[in-house]
Amino acid sequence: MNHIGKIESGVETMEKNENERVEKNEKSVADEDPKINYRGWKVMPFIIGNETFEKLGTIGTLANLLVYLTTVFNLSNITATNIINIFNGSANLSTLLGAFLCDTYFGRFKTLGFCTVASFLGLLVIQLTAWIKEMHPPHCGKEKITCTGPSTGQMAFLLTGFGLLIVGASGIRPCNLAFGVDQFNPNTESGKKGINSFFNWYFITFTFAQMVSLSLIVYIQANVSWAIGLGIPAVLMLISCIVYYTGSQYYVKVKATGPAPLTSLTQVIVVAIKKRTLNLQHYPLDSLFKYISPQSRNSKLPHTSQFSFLDKAAIITPKDSINPDGSACDPWRLCSMQQVEEMKCLVRVIPIWLSGIFFYVAIVQQSTMLVFQAVQSDRSVLNTSFKIPAASYTIFQMMSLTLWLPIYDRMIVPSLRMVTKKEGGITVLQRMGIGMFLTIFCMMVSGVVEERRRTLALSNPIGMVPRKGAISSMSALWLVPQLILAGLADAFTVVGQVEFFYKQFPENMKSLAGSLFFCGLAGSSYLSSLLISIIHRVTDKSSTGNWLPQDLNKGRLDYFYYVITAIQVVNLGYFILCAKWYRYKGDGTSSSSLELDQVSKQSQKNVGV
Repeated sequence: MNHIGKIESGVETMEKNENERVEKNEKSVADEDPKINYRGWKVMPFIIGNETFEKLGTIGTLANLLVYLTTVFNLSNITATNIINIFNGSANLSTLLGAFLCDTYFGRFKTLGFCTVASFLGLLVIQLTAWIKEMHPPHCGKEKITCTGPSTGQMAFLLTGFGLLIVGASGIRPCNLAFGVDQFNPNTESGKKGINSFFNWYFITFTFAQMVSLSLIVYIQANVSWAIGLGIPAVLMLISCIVYYTGSQYYVKVKATGPAPLTSLTQVIVVAIKKRTLNLQHYPLDSLFKYISPQSRNSKLPHTSQFSFLDKAAIITPKDSINPDGSACDPWRLCSMQQVEEMKCLVRVIPIWLSGIFFYVAIVQQSTMLVFQAVQSDRSVLNTSFKIPAASYTIFQMMSLTLWLPIYDRMIVPSLRMVTKKEGGITVLQRMGIGMFLTIFCMMVSGVVEERRRTLALSNPIGMVPRKGAISSMSALWLVPQLILAGLADAFTVVGQVEFFYKQFPENMKSLAGSLFFCGLAGSSYLSSLLISIIHRVTDKSSTGNWLPQDLNKGRLDYFYYVITAIQVVNLGYFILCAKWYRYKGDGTSSSSLELDQVSKQSQKNVGV
């Protein structure tokens, strides 16, 4: 769940790009239908209220779910971690389907409404697993070494709740911000100011929900009652549903526009395959099909030499015919160079996107394995009986990101701008590279701290955790430095990647850009689960013993962290090569990462900004 905050914090940086998209993409809607009644801030109590209660509900449940699976459902650390990783991956991957169905068939209002109800039902199912004794395994007391695991029926009921939450995430994550923006008229000054203010309020409410969930709700779950602690988020999600539908008659409901971008991309691939035998050298560049639809929202892209095999889709053969308006009679036999270059934009982004998947593997550990470290560390505050819940430590990562972003924007960027003469201080690719560099130190620190925690747990334990092992005398606050580094890495790479996608995709593919980001998170969750499973099995039969056992003190989690450190070193080298190879949208020649600012300005100029 921690990744959702990083994504949504990243959107704040791309706010300017989103406003540009709204102004261009929705202007035609307003011109065609002057009867649209934009109520702006009059409907914000419903929009922001829905968002606040929805985040309190989902974050309040998901933030502590790892502890719930290991303490109430008696699952092993590895099994619980893999379930969380697979759930997070599926929830993020589902946004691609959710965005497609929203844009093609249902529109944002119906999609958000249906998915909000699905999320409520999912949270309700999970709450029932804690409330009804028959829905979870028998309680495992401190005296028991082995405990009864969940039955098939109990796991099926729990996974039903997860499935409903995945359905909810598929529509809420890609649509919630855009639906709020829909309520403002982008063609008026008040509307533009309203959009800016909405983004600010959106992130204020998210920060509030994150703070409350990771502190108060997590504390109730860990120290009062799981039934109450999981019931509160379910009730809050029910309130979110009520608030959302209460304002239904006042919303601006933008209709679905159809799958035009995806269809266009598919046509380029199909036609290029059909014409694969043609020799491109026999067809000069001027003879290729250059038609651009008058209804196109995208800025004109110059020809690039990369992926020249795709250019074959624009070769005009004797079998191809042209309509009187200049368009192709059969778009599945002839594509324009504009379509081809838009496809190239997507293909060029893929290598950069892949580097993000490996980057996130390091960040994922700070919300999974770190929780187990905290459980077996001294979590007391100032030698009192009060203990910080293990899942609450991830709040330091969020605080690091939240505090750094305004410092970077208001202080660091202006100073860098004076030196580099670039509007953003440094380029987006450079920003992403810095974050990847920081993850190396993050994982190194994680390994050193874990080695110290384990040593003190074996030599100077201060207690025992049922079925897990000794509690180290090391304060869990020593986990904070790696969380701070993870937050800073997020501020550079996660925010930078979101901005990168939105800048480099054609104007009509912004929803695809957002979905691609979520798919990257999904890939990292699956990869992390695979890596954990492989290391768990391989080391189980080794002479050094299992690195990832139930009792961390008997394993070598620090070695696991060092393996991820090595992966991050290799990934940084791969990213640097990709950055040097990358060619920016709107640029017909090879570009280095130092040229992103100029290319970005030119792209904005092309779309009329």
